[in-house]
Parts: sequence; C-alpha cells; structure tokens
Amino acid sequence: MPRPSLPSLSRLFPALVLLSCMPVLVSQEAAPPLRHEVYVGYTWLSNSFNGVPGARQSLNGWDASLALGYWHGLRFKAETFSYRGTNLGAPQQPMFIMGGGQYGHRLGRETVFVEGLAGDVGMNRNWGANQSAGETASFATLLGGGIDVPLSRHFAARAGAGFIYENIALQGPRPDIVPYRVPGLPNFFARLSTGMVWRF
Repeated sequence: MPRPSLPSLSRLFPALVLLSCMPVLVSQEAAPPLRHEVYVGYTWLSNSFNGVPGARQSLNGWDASLALGYWHGLRFKAETFSYRGTNLGAPQQPMFIMGGGQYGHRLGRETVFVEGLAGDVGMNRNWGANQSAGETASFATLLGGGIDVPLSRHFAARAGAGFIYENIALQGPRPDIVPYRVPGLPNFFARLSTGMVWRF
C-alpha cells in the first residue's frame, strides 16, 4: 500500500516565511502614533495684499510648523509662514505667526487632517499700490486641511490647502493716519502648501 507523500520543503518555505513575518507586520499596525511633528515646505498664496480686481498677483513663500502632543488624534500646532513678491509697484512681505489645533485621522496608510489656527500677520509699511503706506499688523485666522503620505515611520510627504482671513488696512496721510480700505482690497485668501513632515 503506497505511503502518503509529505509536502515538499519548497512548498512549505513561503508559508514559513509568512508566519515568521506576521509578528513584525502586526507590531507595525499596532504601533502607537508618534506624538510630535515638524513640517517644512513651500506655500502659495492666491493674491497680494493690495491685489484689487484687475491687479491680482499670487505670492510664493515658505512654511514651517511644530505640532505637539497626541490625544485622540488632536495636537496643538504652532505655525509660521511668509511670502515675498511685488504687485502694483509695491513689495509684498507678509509673515504669519499662528497657533491652534490640528486633528488627524488615518485612512489606510495615509493620514488626513483638519486644522484651525489664529494669530497675527505682520507686513512691511509700504505695501499699498505705488508703495503707499499701510498698517503693519492684523489679526488673522486659517482654516484648512490636507493629507500625509507616509514614506517611513518617521517621515511623510504632505499636501495641504486652506483659507486665510485678515483685516489689514491702508493708512491715510499724517498726522491723522486714519486706516481705510479701498473697494476690492482683499480680506480672504486661498493657500496651498506642500513639503515634508518628520514625526518623533
């Protein structure tokens, strides 16, 4: 009577490799999220601060942020970003310093996030058309979100978008220096950002 044949080693080898890798795969899935984030990247603003209808000009700049802690997907976030350009014969040099919250949620390997920030925007004095004087600071808010695509456990590529509100105004002649706004002077701006995230 013929004896039953045993599976060959070549057939068992892939199964053995898979079983040996299972603890590593499970530990990666179950690994707790890293608590802190540092982000550095490029950012684009939809308009200049003196960009009235018919004279709109986008601005380019840099963006950096630090997000601390992790509680049910929520982190405290501090962010600064700045732009440089020229429009209507005047330099545009805004710099934002903001703080608020960022909430992230994993969808597969990627993480989507939303954020709400508030703070200050500072400007050069001669940002108005033909270098007319304007205010140099205003309260500002940012609502936005984006997606992080992981490159490793500690690094990810980020793409984000948002809307900025500010209320900086031009200034009248001395000695009164009364703030005023011309029709069409923008309050709302669209913002795009892309760069690298380091988690630790």
